[in-house]
Amino acid sequence: MIAHRATLDVSRALVHHLARLLGEERRLRCTPKDSRALTPFRQAVMVLCWFRGERDVPKLGRDHRVSRATAYRYIHEGIDVLAAQAPDLHEALDRAHANGLAYVILDGTLIPIDRCAEQTLSVKGEPIDAWYSGKAHQHAGNLQALSAPGGLPLWIADVEPGSVHDLTAARAQALGALYAAAARGLPTLADSGYDGAGIGIHTPIKQPEGNQILSPDNRTYNRLLRALRCFGERGFALLKGRWRTLQHITLSPSRIGDIARAALVLTHFEHDHLPGIH
Repeated sequence: MIAHRATLDVSRALVHHLARLLGEERRLRCTPKDSRALTPFRQAVMVLCWFRGERDVPKLGRDHRVSRATAYRYIHEGIDVLAAQAPDLHEALDRAHANGLAYVILDGTLIPIDRCAEQTLSVKGEPIDAWYSGKAHQHAGNLQALSAPGGLPLWIADVEPGSVHDLTAARAQALGALYAAAARGLPTLADSGYDGAGIGIHTPIKQPEGNQILSPDNRTYNRLLRALRCFGERGFALLKGRWRTLQHITLSPSRIGDIARAALVLTHFEHDHLPGIH
């Protein structure tokens, strides 16, 4: 066995921020001093290693000289304290409105997972695998998110099984609040997967049936909408590219929402978007 050191490519300020959150959580739990195998700082380093893509938790535990069970517990603690800092939908929309954003962008993505056998009924009443996405032909969780016009993710919903359509997930997670935001002058842009979402949710105009073509005005509208909405895809790219654990989840798929919200908080810190962080 060869011992080696690796560089964690995050700022020390971010490690200290997470360590402070973990320390506060220990105080809330009345954890006795020096009763933990790792200090909050070392635990923060381990958690951030996992978010950066080191999915082998037993190896991560060995690197930090803790057991496999302790490594999993420490990672789940890190996920929880970060996810608790994420804004809910109303907070995100209020802040977007206060910051004078012209619109927000609604988008969905699939997060690949290990095979998860959970049966449910389709809209036709037939039994299907809940976490299997027919669109992506893999097991995955469906995440809905809002992004700013520049592409910075603002809010992430709880996870839905991969078999759930984007529009269905949005109805369950976001549309009610988005209607209220649109009434205040903050509309939402979305792709054709959200067609029929309702007033205030702007989606491309569909091609007419038969051999008809869209009018020049409608084609111009679609081009403008695509040009503005495409930056919304940058939100998930930021999250998945920086926090590579989101590229494939090996923990329980029910944790995907918390993991993504934790990654959102980390992203907000690195982009100086957390309230009170400069």
